[in-house]
Amino acid sequence: MYRRHKILALIPARSGSKGLPGKNIKIFNGKPLIAWSIKEALSSKYLDKIVVSTDSENIARVSRKYGAQVPFIRPKRLATSLAKIIDVLLHATSYFEAKGEEYDLIMLLQPTSPLRQTCDIDKSIELFFKKRANAVVSVCLTEHHPWLSNTLTAGLRMEKFSRKLIKDKNRQELPVYYRINGAIYLACIRYLKKRRGFLGKDAYAFIMPQEKSGDIDNKLDFEFAQFLMRKNRR
Repeated sequence: MYRRHKILALIPARSGSKGLPGKNIKIFNGKPLIAWSIKEALSSKYLDKIVVSTDSENIARVSRKYGAQVPFIRPKRLATSLAKIIDVLLHATSYFEAKGEEYDLIMLLQPTSPLRQTCDIDKSIELFFKKRANAVVSVCLTEHHPWLSNTLTAGLRMEKFSRKLIKDKNRQELPVYYRINGAIYLACIRYLKKRRGFLGKDAYAFIMPQEKSGDIDNKLDFEFAQFLMRKNRR
């Protein structure tokens, strides 16, 4: 079933990170951060092509060194902090369509999720076909229950902080909440073009453990993800 569908994996890596400058090629447990996503994608049974979309010749050079293809340099207009990831994805699909190279599905693999492994990639693809889905998005349990959060007044009073929903309830009695962890996004390209997003009709959750769900935005995230990778691999 899987081999009848061509799957493009796209790893987006722009050069202008503000939270952690140069993070996509910053050394992470002995390799550039982006190398971990490339490595796991290359080991997949189902992905047909692994492409890095970047505006940086330096990131492109590193990506090619670790086995990814970088057939184009992303336009500057799609490499700003305001650029939408959907436009980056559609730019890549349009590039290949113009060359007569068509794909049925596209998988977005953000380099800031280095704890995601090949088994997660392949299982999410298998879930996609099992569910006859339009899209699959990875999630994990929330670290803190959202019902335990609230806004604060200017005077910092907390008399109304606790919600009536959780009054006299133990944590174990609260409903289970999940969050999108940023590790895997998979969709039919036709569906993605129509919706300009992953979430909608026949989109399903692929559940991952919290210890593989680190998403790196800043130095603390980076250091904690390094710790988790060392721990996971032991």
